[in-house]
Amino acid sequence: MIFKVYFQEKISEVPVRERTQTLYIEATTEGEVRSKLKDRPYNIEFVTPLQGASLEYEEQSENYKVLEI
Repeated sequence: MIFKVYFQEKISEVPVRERTQTLYIEATTEGEVRSKLKDRPYNIEFVTPLQGASLEYEEQSENYKVLEI
């Protein structure tokens, strides 16, 4: 399953919508996503699974690239 992760670059940053970044990662659960990203200094705001129409929509974005960890 593909998950979309919303995050801030620095763990000490307060979440601000204008600076929120996203990445896509393949995993089976949200816990696995967080585990894969634990050694990165990200302040993870939200993790959401993508499937069906929402996944198709995201795949059309020029920024869509699944991170391989």
